Amino acid sequence: MDSVLSEIEPLAIAAGAAIMAIYDDVIHVHTKADASPVTRADGEAEAIILDGLRRCYPEIPVVAEEECAAGRTPDNLGTRFFLVDPLDGTKEFINRRDEFTVNIALIEDGIPVAGIVYAPALGVMYAGAGTSATKRSIDARHPKEGKPAEPIAVRQRPTSLVAVASRSHADAATAAWLDEHRVYETISVGSSLKFCLVAEGRADVYPRLGRTMEWDTAAGDAVLRAAGGNVLTLDGVPLVYGKRNLSMDADFANPHFVASAD
Repeated sequence: MDSVLSEIEPLAIAAGAAIMAIYDDVIHVHTKADASPVTRADGEAEAIILDGLRRCYPEIPVVAEEECAAGRTPDNLGTRFFLVDPLDGTKEFINRRDEFTVNIALIEDGIPVAGIVYAPALGVMYAGAGTSATKRSIDARHPKEGKPAEPIAVRQRPTSLVAVASRSHADAATAAWLDEHRVYETISVGSSLKFCLVAEGRADVYPRLGRTMEWDTAAGDAVLRAAGGNVLTLDGVPLVYGKRNLSMDADFANPHFVASAD
């Protein structure tokens, strides 16, 4: 899977550079059919990633957030496909908080086997495949000056848990879960970075009791699994990908889950 990461990493960097060019300028916000916000950065970043994936892997279907919002999804998904969220944390981006990410993941048989989470405004990239997860500093404006990647891994369960929770999607159910599990400290952060904080041992658990889509979680899930963690539904089974024809929700919608180091 290292070859996959080496192919998708420059796509994430290029998408990050396009996002930062808009971040440094005027941000125009539009509203999608589901009432969620979208900007020009979402579309430009996704176009860069889709073009690159189609050149590198023409045989592998791609499920991307903005393509799906426009009603364009692959007819024959198969067991191997990419999931792309070109700009996760659009609300952070709009409000000029730096916690937004570019996300690219490869799915095989329902499992995220490789993934990149790149936070261009923070200058940090997380990558994961197999049993190897890494973190490295990389500036979207000067990508050749990035530092070498360093391995990361989840930490052993401490006596008092540290949780990460959504900055923009706080809810009463999550607050109750944190209280029930006697969480010592909660870190609020945006986007898929929540998975990455658990993956690098800065937190122990990330409960998500609100709605997410597969492109929101796949890349962070891949990084966390590679770092030794897991992502389980509230029924205790691993979160799977490629969910379609759901009776109670849209294609690619996730159930509630808990991502954890242990």
